[in-house]
Amino acid sequence: MGVLKRFEQRLEGLVNGTFAKVFKSEVQPVEIAGALQRECDNNATIWNRERTVVPNDFIVELSAGDYERLSPYSGQLGDELAGLVRDYAKQQRYSFMGPIKVHLEKADDLDTGLYRVRSRTLASSTSQADQGRGGHGDPRGGAPAGPAHGGPQGGYGYPPAGAPPMPASPPPGATPRRPGPGGGPAPATGGGQVRRWIEINGTRHQISRPTLVLGRSTEADVRIDDPGVSRRHCEIRTGTPSTIQDLGSTNGIVVDGQHTTRATLRDGSRIVVGSTTIIYRQAEG
Repeated sequence: MGVLKRFEQRLEGLVNGTFAKVFKSEVQPVEIAGALQRECDNNATIWNRERTVVPNDFIVELSAGDYERLSPYSGQLGDELAGLVRDYAKQQRYSFMGPIKVHLEKADDLDTGLYRVRSRTLASSTSQADQGRGGHGDPRGGAPAGPAHGGPQGGYGYPPAGAPPMPASPPPGATPRRPGPGGGPAPATGGGQVRRWIEINGTRHQISRPTLVLGRSTEADVRIDDPGVSRRHCEIRTGTPSTIQDLGSTNGIVVDGQHTTRATLRDGSRIVVGSTTIIYRQAEG
């Protein structure tokens, strides 16, 4: 069962159904949960082969109307959202620098139904007063990202001071080489057949045909049960390199943090459709 589905089921049993009544506002908890997952994906920092660090301190900004509806339950909802982030990180093998916290705040510049997520990586030994939250948003419906709140910028999306240097990124379209003995690069295998697959909520789907259609329809090659996903949402086309193409979906696709209609895929590319994150994988052998 996916992380988001478990989150929805837990909410159904809280406060004798009170949440179901409160969340008839435009912003739904599952939308916020999906945004927190994307915030982790888009700001994952690779420290070494064994550790990828993601933010652990989140602020969800809401319009005045939505905030008034949700604020009486902010503590309980924040705990549930923090639990969802923890579950998702375990699934994706992410790690944190400190405890996970999710706060709700009112933003007067947002209309009802719009929200904005900001995050930072905060070490447990670092005082919140010493680091400011950087501004970055994932607003629904195109609301602009807000400015940073107080303090020095740089808390958002970056490891705290003292973090190991980030490794150099491979050139666009390049497939990372697996390490060989002693940590050096493995010798080229030369001409091996490329295997391709995608991972959705911990489930692997092999790509064994030239095209693979993803969508909510039962006729899609890979069905994604997500209300934010269109019936025929997008299509992966294998090749050198492989690509992904939007099929005229309602909400579009995000590839490696960029909204797009078509993109080149590499091993580890992160594709977001609706509230679902898809990992593209390829390897020789």
